[in-house]
Amino acid sequence: MIRRGEGRSASGYSRRAVVGLGLAATVGVLPLTDDPPAETGAGGPGGTGARNDHVAAPPPARAADTAVTCGVADAAPFVAVFPGSGLITNEYAHRHHGAPDARVDPDWSVTSGSLFADRGAAWSGIPDGLSPDPASRLHTGSSVLRAVTVRRDFADTAVRTRVLLRPPGTTDRTPATDWDGGHLWLRYRSPQELYALSFRRRDGLVAIKRKLLLPGSAEGEGVEGEDVEGVYTTLAQARCAIPYDSWHDVEAQARTTAPATVLLRLLVDGRTVAEAVDTGPGVLTGPGGVGVRGDNTELRFSAFTAAPCPAP
Repeated sequence: MIRRGEGRSASGYSRRAVVGLGLAATVGVLPLTDDPPAETGAGGPGGTGARNDHVAAPPPARAADTAVTCGVADAAPFVAVFPGSGLITNEYAHRHHGAPDARVDPDWSVTSGSLFADRGAAWSGIPDGLSPDPASRLHTGSSVLRAVTVRRDFADTAVRTRVLLRPPGTTDRTPATDWDGGHLWLRYRSPQELYALSFRRRDGLVAIKRKLLLPGSAEGEGVEGEDVEGVYTTLAQARCAIPYDSWHDVEAQARTTAPATVLLRLLVDGRTVAEAVDTGPGVLTGPGGVGVRGDNTELRFSAFTAAPCPAP
């Protein structure tokens, strides 16, 4: 497993970070916390070092709980339903899709790490830096968690979920970085083309970023971005650090408001904490997948919905 980050190089990469573009807006900034890093171990539910009893998942989403705040009626919403416990899918299944021992899921593709179900919520398992085995019993690989929907028809979309993160740690392969934490994906077209909205980072910032292919690169080269990487551009950032080890409501929105203009908004616990208008070269106006990303953190999410809505 190779960690795919922001502004960090690894073998086989030609990578650079682009920051400081776009606008930033903050409303109702939450207080910073200075929690120490969590201890990490290996294994999913039932694996060595698993800590799945420190918090209970909230009740599964009901139809009445799936409303979004994008201001128009839902159209073909996606409502994630997680089983009671066990592995949903993992990086092994993504790389060995036809293998008889691969745990393939109809709704989720995990390009890195492991995604478990635990009492009605999705869970990263205990993060480690090693590639997962077929059942993610020995290793989870979830210090780099990348989970995206199989559906790729989400254009003007509001993603809403409840999240819980533990304080970030490190592994031998994933040293500490400022962006360690939890993120939502919108308009995911490939590992190199997407919007990433960071709702809790190690450095206490929230951020909205666009990722595009490096100039001259051809999409599809390599395996899920290991040979071809994209460039992150920061469109907005602000200081807002939600407490760890407690549940929070997070919402990410994308709207195409003009032929080459996309409005992006991040809400935490019902308050807008960052907003950006993307008009730059490569603005992502078309549909894509939605998903969840985690870096060096144990992450849970529940009541995950994505509601495509027509442009106003």
